[in-house]
Amino acid sequence: MVFGFEVLHKDVAGRIGRLRIGSKTVRTPALLPVINPHLQIVTPNEMHEMGVEALITNAYIFYRSERFYEAALERGLHAVLDFPGVIMTDSGSFQLSVYGDVEVGNRDTLEFQQRIGSEIIVPLDLPTPPSADRERAEAELEVTLARIDEACGLVGENSVLAAPVQGGIFEDLRERAGREVSERGCVITPIGAVVPLMENYRYRDLVRVVLAAKRGLSPGACVHLFGAGHPAMLALAVAMGCDLFDSAAYALYAKEGRYLTVHGTLFLGELTELPCSCAICRSHTPDTLRRSPESERLLALHNLHVTLGELARIRQAIMDGTLWELVDERCRSHPRLLEGYRELLRASPSLELFDRSTKRRFFYRGDESCQRTEVVRYHRDLARFDMAGRVLISFFGQPEPGFDRCLAFRPPFGPYPPALAETFPIGQCEIPSWDETMVRSGCRGIAALVEANPDAEFTVRCEPRWAELVACEAPGVQVISHED
Repeated sequence: MVFGFEVLHKDVAGRIGRLRIGSKTVRTPALLPVINPHLQIVTPNEMHEMGVEALITNAYIFYRSERFYEAALERGLHAVLDFPGVIMTDSGSFQLSVYGDVEVGNRDTLEFQQRIGSEIIVPLDLPTPPSADRERAEAELEVTLARIDEACGLVGENSVLAAPVQGGIFEDLRERAGREVSERGCVITPIGAVVPLMENYRYRDLVRVVLAAKRGLSPGACVHLFGAGHPAMLALAVAMGCDLFDSAAYALYAKEGRYLTVHGTLFLGELTELPCSCAICRSHTPDTLRRSPESERLLALHNLHVTLGELARIRQAIMDGTLWELVDERCRSHPRLLEGYRELLRASPSLELFDRSTKRRFFYRGDESCQRTEVVRYHRDLARFDMAGRVLISFFGQPEPGFDRCLAFRPPFGPYPPALAETFPIGQCEIPSWDETMVRSGCRGIAALVEANPDAEFTVRCEPRWAELVACEAPGVQVISHED
């Protein structure tokens, strides 16, 4: 089977990619809707018509099903589900985490998944819950790695192995697991046992776990975040570097009358308007949708539409270089998401290595913008500016006689030569009226430039209100203050 993952475009740590499975291609970031063959509210064929290129189902359910076991073996998954795209199968590890045991072994599920024609198969890993202590996490990681080793020897040429990255909430174990699966040559790498973190809104811990796994994984790994699919958190997950998502939320939420939006979940019974432009919402009112005999199915269709639409919006943001802005907007919909966003920003020095160097724009959206990868990179690159003699940094942007070099100042980045006024990020930076946080960030840029040029003599000319701040953040410079 021809198999490969190619990164086409990137922004922050997010990627637009092309996952090739045989003759089929999946655009990433992508959602793999979860399909239960016994409860198909939206059929796989309908999903394919909506643009779904891959889905995931549970091999254990087929293995235990009196109705579907023989049919899957005789006809194959694609015929049984009537889906022409890529099909991934989970092994039963979810049932293991919920019910404590499953009546199938690792070799059994691997062989069964291949016999029913699954294109992406998963070994029977041990999903270590966040509550587990380190001893348990280490022991279960060893079992998972041993089962991945067994899978590497069993997977045939018609299937691709997805090697789960486990390790509980212990970042060093997640990093080690990522490194181990990449060293085994595994390209599709699901990060497992994170559903409890998302269910309990522990997005800060989720970011730490994912970034730890990413530190160990090969940059060419196609990262699957198991159990993630709420549209409100997808931009954050993509910015961390996740490429594939699977979720049954579209159907499970519909059963409970819950209406998905990119800002959170609403109850259909509480709505007086349907704030969505999908075909379902434009042809119904909340009342007619509630009263419809197909209410659950229609609501599931809406939930799937809004999730797929958010992924399309994320892919466009990556193309435009505006993923940070989208993450900022989405994560302000819930305080715990904002915690996750701020945790991601703390990792900007490492994320900067993967971020693109030029973008369409930089929109300042508050204090968090000062920690973005673009600012980190600019401050680092200031060390490349060779300065000598008397150097003026003017907050007013005006050159003056008596100086060997005259630089302007643009927060949150800092000093820049006039020749770079139209280049990214200075020329594409849109900011409101200057505030203390952004000016402080720019002053850190002054300090970086001064440190890199110890023999130069720096003078900063600014308004009186900024003089004390400049002197504090960039000691050693001469500060001259006056009104413009």
